[in-house]
Amino acid sequence: MTNSPWWLIVLAGIGVLAIIGTIITLFTSLGRRPASFRTDANLQAGSDEFLQALSVLMNVPLEHGGTVTLLNNGDEFFPDLLDEIGRARNHINFLVYIWEPGDLSMQIFEALAAAARRGVQVRVLLDGMGGLRTPAAGIELLKTAGGQVERFRPPRFGKLARFYRRNHRRAIIIDGKVGYTGGMAIGQKWLGHAQDRDHWRDMMIKVTGRMAVSLQSAFTEPWAYVCGEMLTAAEFYPDHDGDLARKHLHVVSSPSSEEHPLRLLFMLSFLSAREKLYIATSYFVPDRQTREAVAERARAGVDVRILVPNELTDAPPIRLAGRSYYEELLASGIRIYEYQPTMMHAKCVVIDGTWSLVGSANMDIRSKELNQENVMGIRDTCLARQLEQSFLDDLGNAREIRLDEWQHRGLMDRLKERFWVLFAEQY
Repeated sequence: MTNSPWWLIVLAGIGVLAIIGTIITLFTSLGRRPASFRTDANLQAGSDEFLQALSVLMNVPLEHGGTVTLLNNGDEFFPDLLDEIGRARNHINFLVYIWEPGDLSMQIFEALAAAARRGVQVRVLLDGMGGLRTPAAGIELLKTAGGQVERFRPPRFGKLARFYRRNHRRAIIIDGKVGYTGGMAIGQKWLGHAQDRDHWRDMMIKVTGRMAVSLQSAFTEPWAYVCGEMLTAAEFYPDHDGDLARKHLHVVSSPSSEEHPLRLLFMLSFLSAREKLYIATSYFVPDRQTREAVAERARAGVDVRILVPNELTDAPPIRLAGRSYYEELLASGIRIYEYQPTMMHAKCVVIDGTWSLVGSANMDIRSKELNQENVMGIRDTCLARQLEQSFLDDLGNAREIRLDEWQHRGLMDRLKERFWVLFAEQY
């Protein structure tokens, strides 16, 4: 190398630096997060002081009014959705991450096409990766009827560097009066009631009034960037009155290299738990700050329970990465459960019987730092009680992981966990 020309040495040095930079980006959190998160006040999750502080911290308006209904599994969600689509009079804005072929897909497309033929404005935004398998026949049916279909960041030459930043949001809004968000999407596996391995466990919430108006932003922002149409007419944002006691804020996350709004939402919510903190998540790869926050709450006497999938997950490497943190969390007093009957895809947090977080985000780094997501934070004791009961019912179908048993798991399991956690920053 000493006899090599100077320009070759410079190019080799640049190559080495590029490799080092890539490794740092892919495998470390260097420079992306503070060492820890803390608060300067003793806030109670769901209190007026907590809501005000969260609204200011997130720079998100605190809204009141509207109603919210919990819909468990496809048997409750899809009939309700199809009924509301059939009653639509002005517009339907439809955004989910996954859209797969099958009878359900065509049923949804046919309902949307029927709405378009009677004069309803129908817009469907497909993710460039999650919607790759969307049947062309359904798209053509809707377009022929007058509906619009666009794709978010499809794979294109010259723009592949941003392809891994996906639009993972769930936002279905009808006439600005009714909306849906949660973990479900369009695919045969979301049908039924989680009765077997081919039918997933999941949930959605149906919101009305101001909550539905709040949900519009999760759709209208990416729609404007994809096709240039800015939905600003009053018909998309109708006025609603409602219960002053029921308050919510809707966090629409488009994370940058420096700003991760969902991290702040989850962190302040976790740190403000005083009695109970229940977390259900389909992909569990918590960063160090999140692990420290929930462990601190458990050591302070909060009943912290986490529900995740078992080996029936559709993403085994992510499950193995998350399992590498079990011992640390269990040792702090957190109780961890793995759902047994089928893939558990629900995403919700319920705290102290009053504050609930429901939306598209998982408890992983990708949801906070890479994907576009949306989460509704809702203060409503009725919803919280329903979510708590649903969570506890699911625990009845789950296996609790015990610390003493976990410490005696096999060497091969430990090695697989150690390997896949190397990629935690990309999950």
